[in-house]
Amino acid sequence: MNHPIDELRQHRLDKLERIRARGDEPYKYSFQRSCTVAEARLALEQAESAAGEGQEITPIPATLAGRLVALRKQGKSSFGNIRDERAAIQLFLNQNVLGEETYEALKDLDIGDFVGATGHVKRTRTGEITLFVERYEILSKSMKALPEKYHGLTDVETRYRQRYLDMVANPEVLDRFRARIAMINAMREFLVARGYLEVETPMLHPIPGGATARPFITHHNTYDRDLYLRIAPELYLKRLIVGGFEKVFEINRNFRNEGVDTRHNPEFTMLELYEAYQDYNGLMVATEELFCAAIEGVLGTLEFDYQEDRIVATRPWKRLGLFEAIREYAGIDLERTRDRDAAAALANGAGVHVDASMGYGKIVDAVMSEKVKPQLVQPTFLYDYPIEISPLAKKKRGNPDLTERFQVFIGRLELCNAFSELNDPIDQRERFEAQVALREKGDDEAQYLDEDYIAALEIGMPPTAGLGIGIDRLAMLLTDSASIREVIIFPQLRSIE
Repeated sequence: MNHPIDELRQHRLDKLERIRARGDEPYKYSFQRSCTVAEARLALEQAESAAGEGQEITPIPATLAGRLVALRKQGKSSFGNIRDERAAIQLFLNQNVLGEETYEALKDLDIGDFVGATGHVKRTRTGEITLFVERYEILSKSMKALPEKYHGLTDVETRYRQRYLDMVANPEVLDRFRARIAMINAMREFLVARGYLEVETPMLHPIPGGATARPFITHHNTYDRDLYLRIAPELYLKRLIVGGFEKVFEINRNFRNEGVDTRHNPEFTMLELYEAYQDYNGLMVATEELFCAAIEGVLGTLEFDYQEDRIVATRPWKRLGLFEAIREYAGIDLERTRDRDAAAALANGAGVHVDASMGYGKIVDAVMSEKVKPQLVQPTFLYDYPIEISPLAKKKRGNPDLTERFQVFIGRLELCNAFSELNDPIDQRERFEAQVALREKGDDEAQYLDEDYIAALEIGMPPTAGLGIGIDRLAMLLTDSASIREVIIFPQLRSIE
């Protein structure tokens, strides 16, 4: 017994052969459109507006192309719909206009085929904007059926694994990725207008640095050495500041061999920037401006909804010291002690699990993640983090147990990380050595000692502030997406057994 899918494929193969038997090529090399569907629709609407209500207008000539998403045959007349990247339009096909042979050839078209059509755009008696077709041709034959119209493609795994099919079945997915692109463009334009230079740094690193994360390891055959996929571009970008650039940024892909959840993907995009002669106070102001430019660039407003919360991003944003936020939202005062065990007891008392491997800094971070972050709906800066979890940030003026570091939270999402950058090579070496000690104790996310980076700092780096923004999470926020996989076109997934 034949499988229905095999029968469907055979039917389409038969149609393919009939098309070729008529001397037509079912996979064209090109097709010249006169305009897009959206442009054709707009041209008609503008003509109607110019003519005035109730006045007849001359139909708009147009040659359009797109994927066939509907076809309904009614005797000697048929209606179809094609959709290109931006819009859809109805087609009216009549046997008297097309000729009997060409009209009968419609039976060899299937939903999913790409077709080109020439005719005139006008409204039907029911008011539907329609291309009245005078000739058509197949441009590319689809060999598989699209998802059923009214139920679409809803299986999440299939949507992510076959993103191309997701886009075809759910056109709003294209809008989500257009919004992501618009967001990145707005950020790039903001930075370039303020004198930042866009640069590129290596993706293969001899030493993984710039973040606390497990790296992916690969091997270079010619050099016979292991290399690491970039976990962050930070140390290379700061080398550029040492070398003489004063404002640089990179929109970069990073790779971290870590767990996967709704906010983490092993391959993700960051925007990192560094500005000489700046500190974290000045950078907070610039960060607000950059975020607002991105939000308005996509949404046209600073007020929007994210996961049923109303976000108001008008400036200035709330600013909270990290320990102040912990007192407010967790009800404990971790600032009063630097003792690891005392901090663990306070955290446990607040309902935060602490394991034996966690030092003081990680305990503070765990309390923040579990008790503070879920409360941060409106745009909020948290600042002044423990030195133990900020190995690349300068010590806070007046309190060497803390660092001049801030993060931004909106809609309960952690969106960025920023510092007054540590430029003291002696202090930096000590911080790296402390990280190495943690690694030797089993912390496989602790940072490595990078001798070349220390050498760069010894040449001299001016006072500098740096910022890293999670592009994927910001895209989640601006497209009201609950999962990071919704805003990464091709997310990493488990292999199919």
